[in-house]
Amino acid sequence: MTERNIAMLKMPAISRISAVVLIIMLCLSVSIICAPDSEGQEVHLFILSGQSNMAGLDPKVSFEPAVRKAFSGDEVIIVKYALGGRPIHRWYKKWDPAQGEKPKATGDIYDRLITNIKAAMAGKTPDTITFVWMQGERDAREKYGEFYSVRLKGLIGQLREDMGRQDINFVIGRLSDYAINNKRYLFWMQVRNAQVEIAESDPHGTWVDTDDLNGSDDELHYTKDGYAELGKRFAEKTIELIKKSDRFNTIPNYANLGNAK
Repeated sequence: MTERNIAMLKMPAISRISAVVLIIMLCLSVSIICAPDSEGQEVHLFILSGQSNMAGLDPKVSFEPAVRKAFSGDEVIIVKYALGGRPIHRWYKKWDPAQGEKPKATGDIYDRLITNIKAAMAGKTPDTITFVWMQGERDAREKYGEFYSVRLKGLIGQLREDMGRQDINFVIGRLSDYAINNKRYLFWMQVRNAQVEIAESDPHGTWVDTDDLNGSDDELHYTKDGYAELGKRFAEKTIELIKKSDRFNTIPNYANLGNAK
């Protein structure tokens, strides 16, 4: 028996316990210090939101596996918050009085989305942020197609401002061809056109085609395979944006965008 062990035995019981606790704490400290070095690991945040066709998308089927594979050495955080049948003003907070009486709720879904993002990040600072958006059907139904462009730009600017990042990427799922041949054609096309124009005019934006994904009974929503393909397409475009080697100096500033007139 060593002199140190003998000394330990001679200690009062409480002192021996305190000494053991101290040793355990020191061991734990050493294990933390000696943990594998995570330097160089990036954090990629993916925000998925929108209405019913985003609500029907299960990220675990095709989106999450693809982005985790693409960024296997990094940390991937996915936050999805979507509710069916909601117009974009449930995300974008500004409202033009010229459009009539202000709705009871503006921006409430967005606020809950931000709360979920903060909880998921737990104080971490993401290296990249990508916003994946699938919405617009309700705005076409409510004949707000002509205002959709300014609202979607406003939403992107609102998110960039709140996150403190003007380099947020975004991927838009363009509305399918569901209503091209019916009475909502005009408003449906206004939303579709706005989605493409905004995505193609911003160096951090892109869009995906969904015309071949609808096929359920009502043809507004997608089939099981359609949702799997949607997730795959979102992932492909997201990965493409993130892996661009250069960072752009010119980014449209939507943060202070005025309301539609």
